[in-house]
Amino acid sequence: MKRREFLAASAATAVAWAAPSFPIIDTHIHLFDPTRPQGIPWPPKTNAVLYKPALPERYREMAGPLGVRGAIVVEASPLLEDNQWVLDVAAKDPIIVGLVGNLEPGRADFSRHLERFQKNPLFLGIRYGNLWDRNLATELSRPQFVDGLKLLAKADLSLDTANQTPELLASALRVSELVPSLRIIIDHLPQMRDRRAASATLRDLGKRPQVFVKLSEIFRRVDGKVPADLSFYRDTLDEIAGVFGEDRVLYGSDWPNSDSWRPFGEGLKLVQDYFASKGAAAEKYFWKNSVKAYKWKKRETGQPG
Repeated sequence: MKRREFLAASAATAVAWAAPSFPIIDTHIHLFDPTRPQGIPWPPKTNAVLYKPALPERYREMAGPLGVRGAIVVEASPLLEDNQWVLDVAAKDPIIVGLVGNLEPGRADFSRHLERFQKNPLFLGIRYGNLWDRNLATELSRPQFVDGLKLLAKADLSLDTANQTPELLASALRVSELVPSLRIIIDHLPQMRDRRAASATLRDLGKRPQVFVKLSEIFRRVDGKVPADLSFYRDTLDEIAGVFGEDRVLYGSDWPNSDSWRPFGEGLKLVQDYFASKGAAAEKYFWKNSVKAYKWKKRETGQPG
């Protein structure tokens, strides 16, 4: 058996469930290559789990047999030219249907860089939140930053936020008021442990049709272990899905960062089990809502379009 066939067979049998009848679009993966000459800003060399090439071929071999037909890359670097690096890598493999890049709306050169990257149809938006020593709440007090977000909305691109806190969610709500035409995607909300402190903000966000949420980074470590049973996470998923409704929740694996918790297939199985009894909501979660949130375009046979 060839290596590619072995990997595909292993991935297909790693979890005991059949691929769904509809395609899956993964809205949150990361690409990087620590072997490139310039190195990478993340993950660090000390992270033995993640510090290895995370490239489309490896992702396709693992996720394809499980029904995944496309993926959106989310930035993993504050370096401007790493936007181009991802776009160049993605151009060679059509399983990648888009990039959520890294630009700073408050900078004087933001409009120039936005104009450059938005010419590539794979460039779908940017991420800005509690990472790379940036603070959305502070930036929103600057008119230049808000003007940058308005340019993003005018270009029909989106804004992701990450590493949720009550302050960041309040900032996302403020963005939705200042730039109501901007689509906002809240990443990794299940991982936020103090959601009760932001319950009112979440309810307000749930009323905004331009705000989406990823049911990503669901697994949690408890007493040194990561539970795999859906029963442990069901209340959290019910709470978030109840606030945002079936039309604004998205599937995102957070691969390869997800390897820090449990294997890719186990994370996919968890949400597959959760949506198994939810009828049409499952297909919305696994791909239809991603089109509304990101407006990505089909690149190969097997992808919905």
